[in-house]
Amino acid sequence: MFIISCLIGPISLAKRYLKAFRIREKAAKYYKQLPLYSHACNGDDIRYSNKMASFSKALPHNKHGEVDCHAYKKYMEALKTGNHNDFEKIPLGGTSKFVNPQAAYSYELVGPDSHQLVIPPPPSFHSAEAASEMVELYWQALTRDVPFSEYATDPLTIAAAKELSSLTEFRGPKFNGIVTPNLLFRANLPGAIDGPYISQFLWMDIPYVAATIKQQYRSTQSGDNHLTSYQDWMDAQNGTLVQHDVDYSTPRYLLDGRALAEYVHHDYSVEDGLTPCLILLSYGRQALAPSKPYHHSDTQVGFADFGSPHILDFVTRAARPALEAAWFQKWLVHRRLRPEEFGGRIHHKLTGAAFYPINHEVLNSEAVFRVYNKYGTYFLPQAYPEGCPPHPSYPSGHATFIGAMVTMLKAFFNEEFVIPNPVIPSKDGMSLIPYKDAPLTVGGELNKLAYNIALGRDTAGVHYRSDGVNGLKLGEMVAIGILRDYRETYHKEFKGFSLTTFDGVKITI
Repeated sequence: MFIISCLIGPISLAKRYLKAFRIREKAAKYYKQLPLYSHACNGDDIRYSNKMASFSKALPHNKHGEVDCHAYKKYMEALKTGNHNDFEKIPLGGTSKFVNPQAAYSYELVGPDSHQLVIPPPPSFHSAEAASEMVELYWQALTRDVPFSEYATDPLTIAAAKELSSLTEFRGPKFNGIVTPNLLFRANLPGAIDGPYISQFLWMDIPYVAATIKQQYRSTQSGDNHLTSYQDWMDAQNGTLVQHDVDYSTPRYLLDGRALAEYVHHDYSVEDGLTPCLILLSYGRQALAPSKPYHHSDTQVGFADFGSPHILDFVTRAARPALEAAWFQKWLVHRRLRPEEFGGRIHHKLTGAAFYPINHEVLNSEAVFRVYNKYGTYFLPQAYPEGCPPHPSYPSGHATFIGAMVTMLKAFFNEEFVIPNPVIPSKDGMSLIPYKDAPLTVGGELNKLAYNIALGRDTAGVHYRSDGVNGLKLGEMVAIGILRDYRETYHKEFKGFSLTTFDGVKITI
């Protein structure tokens, strides 16, 4: 019996195999030939023998919340060896378990290896910048229930902007050197400060298959804050879950910091990129980046290449390698303490129970004393009953995965495209009404989405500003690497992916 080959095409199967091998080989050689980068930390883990400035939640602690040094040594031994059995020997303080430290050692087959990506060290524990980040977090806790639309007039947000303006090393956006209420708790990304605080991609209806999903989300009740008592805070440090009956409000569109914090409490990862992708795809070809193949073809449209399956795949696939890059930095480089832990240091310093080298700008902060007058302690009020998750703070995982997904979206869609029919919520959050001010672009609203997701975790009290800003840039590097590797895989003539980075630089990959 004769078998007739039906294969047609420009090259033979043998040549195809060889070309496929060379594409992969070229990508592998690119990363192999990169220089060896050092990973600088802020020195806190070495500087303080009692590990006062290092992440230690879920390990056993003394009455001041300082980690048991024997347990910390076992934890460090496991991180150094990477041996699974060593991780199983870490003595925990309660029932909480560390979140996935061994992801720090994982490899990826596309894009850069996580250990090849470098981010700057976070502010050191004793620095004025760290103090400014904590002051901002205390204000974010105090203003969780202030509607974003009332930031310009509410006494709390006006006071927050005034104090943040006075700090020597505050790195948030300013106008003529001043933090205005309109700039409060925002990030200085291209176009992101234009318009409302919340991105259109967290308000607009989502087209999903043959249905439409309204973005009304449940939130906890006003004033529902946690870990403000000494015992609750201590239990959380030792890994004992604080029991709390959650009372949810009626689902509404995102109106305030509490609602945003609750949104980023329940998302997994890819939803935050999938939602804007589905909205943008619903706008049709006009929203796609004009440089993409098939955009001007008279006979073809994209599908497996440069069509919706391609875009959806790249946007969502970027999340996992971004998390691996973040987990490497968290566990094997920085091990930065969480704001919840820092708040405990502030409490014990101000009550005279312990001494810590904390910058005076946070110790003298109006926000810190407002918290004390409200709760009788100086602990940072947490939005979540459990407080922060049991993995180190820097960089933010949320920031890193949304940074990667937003970068992918910028590569496929036209950043200059103006969002049609923008909206804002009604005052009660039960409906959407037209937004009629200045036009909002895809690029600006994607950057706004990025900081909404990143700094929404700050609003919850579980991350610092620098965790989010540098996490976004780490995710961007991951996505750029993936795009670079795929650049050579397309048959049609293609001039490369073009996008604007979070620093405002236009690049072509």
